[in-house]
Amino acid sequence: MGSSFWTVCLILASLVSSSFCALPRKPVDVPFGRNYYPTWAFDHIKYFNGGSEIQLHLDKSTGTGFQSKGSYLFGHFSMNIKMVPGDSAGTVTAFYLSSQNAEHDEIDFEFLGNRTGQPYILQTNVFTGGQGNKEQRIFIWFDPTKEFHRYSILWNMYQIVFYVDDVPIRVFKNSKDLGVKFPFDQPMKIYNSLWNADDWATRGGLEKTDWSKAPFIAGYKSFHIDGCEASVNSKLCATQGKRWWDQGEFRDLDAAQWRSLKWVREKYTIYNYCTDSKRLPQIPSECK
Repeated sequence: MGSSFWTVCLILASLVSSSFCALPRKPVDVPFGRNYYPTWAFDHIKYFNGGSEIQLHLDKSTGTGFQSKGSYLFGHFSMNIKMVPGDSAGTVTAFYLSSQNAEHDEIDFEFLGNRTGQPYILQTNVFTGGQGNKEQRIFIWFDPTKEFHRYSILWNMYQIVFYVDDVPIRVFKNSKDLGVKFPFDQPMKIYNSLWNADDWATRGGLEKTDWSKAPFIAGYKSFHIDGCEASVNSKLCATQGKRWWDQGEFRDLDAAQWRSLKWVREKYTIYNYCTDSKRLPQIPSECK
């Protein structure tokens, strides 16, 4: 699984049709200042190579974060991240989209740190109409602290897809016909942060942050945004149906991507709200 799988997929796509393998377009690497600005603890963000790479620093005094300049209604968003190495217990490295009002929509990547030698846990979540509780957790199949890896979100009227290096790890379909809310009319900003959450992040809060290991450092680069920029109050994207991520091949995963997703579910999934009968005695409609 990995690069060779997707290389074959792309070759077949070029021979058969562009819709055979509905991979997102390759992200464009741009400097930090093109799409983002710091939002808190400015002195805990370090810049490298003219702003093409940054580091977020967390110590006992504060974490830090940054957000997009614009708000977006649908699109493709990605970030290359290198996680906090070593003993990262209690820390959370986050990359997520969120709208600005009380009944907010949100699409989350949260990377939960761990004690040295234990694997990172990647938690994804989706909020609709202010309601979350749709967590899924997986172990990542590589060491995310050794080098940068790409984490991406594809969001359109039909589905939300979470990708790790082009491998889909989760799909949240638009199931409005089942009475399930879906984020479709509230533009979102993109946020990234490194912060302390040792009350819940590692083994449910049993493992606390070891501040003697501070500062904890996460690296970010690429800063890719390809979305429909909209005012916070917009209900419709001006280019609806005209962008690449709006086209037919991105209304669903193709067969190869479903196989890839099944691989992740079978080998690496450690929690799925859809199967948590103790917490949710009635199976959510979108899980059926």
